[in-house]
Amino acid sequence: MSQAQVSDDDIYGGHEGGKLSVSATRPITQARDLSIAYTPGVAKVSRAIEQEPALAKRYTWADRLVAVVSDGSAVLGLGDIGASASLPVMEGKSVLFKTFAGLDSIPLVLDTSDVDEIVETLVRMRPSFGAVNLEDVSAPRCFELEDKLKEALDCPVMHDDQHGTAIVVLAALRGANLVTGRDIADQRVVISGAGAAGVACAKILQAAGVGDVTVLDSRGIIHTGRDNLNAIKAELAETTNQAGLSGGIDEAMAGADVFIGLSSATIDENLLATMAPEPVVFALSNPDPEVHPELAAKYASVVATGRSDFPNQINNVLAFPGVFRGALDAGARAITENMKLAAAEAIVSVAADELSADRIVPSPLDPRVAEEVATAVAKAAEDDGVVA
Repeated sequence: MSQAQVSDDDIYGGHEGGKLSVSATRPITQARDLSIAYTPGVAKVSRAIEQEPALAKRYTWADRLVAVVSDGSAVLGLGDIGASASLPVMEGKSVLFKTFAGLDSIPLVLDTSDVDEIVETLVRMRPSFGAVNLEDVSAPRCFELEDKLKEALDCPVMHDDQHGTAIVVLAALRGANLVTGRDIADQRVVISGAGAAGVACAKILQAAGVGDVTVLDSRGIIHTGRDNLNAIKAELAETTNQAGLSGGIDEAMAGADVFIGLSSATIDENLLATMAPEPVVFALSNPDPEVHPELAAKYASVVATGRSDFPNQINNVLAFPGVFRGALDAGARAITENMKLAAAEAIVSVAADELSADRIVPSPLDPRVAEEVATAVAKAAEDDGVVA
């Protein structure tokens, strides 16, 4: 069903009362059940964990529980709408974790945007969960927050807006290249947007061996000759733009092989005509792509968006359920770059024999995806030596 066929009543009705509940894994139908699940039996388990803390992994759900954490500062395309307004999104994320990876998760929306306060809060709550999925935290604070949490917590931490997006974008480019017979090492990629997703996409594409990446923010191409760059953009300037370009979108697009839109900026279709022959165009802004896919198709060999009502939807749900499932299956202490690369390759491999110009990644609803991603991520965790 496309978005146009969904009414407001459908939407509000689907959220009324929330989208989550807690269900018991052990039935309580008689007094014996009660004495096992709660007092007095539970005291024996608590004493055992006190004496041997590692037993909490066996006798509680914490080791398999993902905390979905947001401060509501960068929610979807809505911006800084606050913690309470972000909760329906975090509940939805938890529904996806359960549906696609069988993982329990709990939405935690925090009424603070102070990085150190968020870190302190999650450090104090660490015994209650096994992994942290950061969601909808504004840039550049999101980079500092993720780094500090990874240092402070001995469990997997991933900001999905960064790395989930990066994984599926790499998977989609791999799929497009399989269809068109191209090599990522020969491609120059233009990324419009230097926020959380844009920075992470640039980094994973570089790790995957892309020929060159040109990144633009609202002021134009990020390059070493620009002033007033923050630390994140200064690092990008040093590692990207090997072509030495300066200027704006016109200069960036000329001769480029791939365009990846991760900002709200619109792209004139005439710019697509200046790209290399039969380019790849990923217009991922939601709900309005940077260029309408029907216009992009006049110039591009492959076109993708983030929407479900056009072909080639690039959606984070292809990545994050399996990534966290694999990390938790392996008992990983962190999520490494190799684990992200392995996830991207696994996504492509699911539909490798079924790919076409309008199907460069499997459907987000394909039940094979999370299992394949989880298996690949768990193996990469073991190879990287981050398994506890």
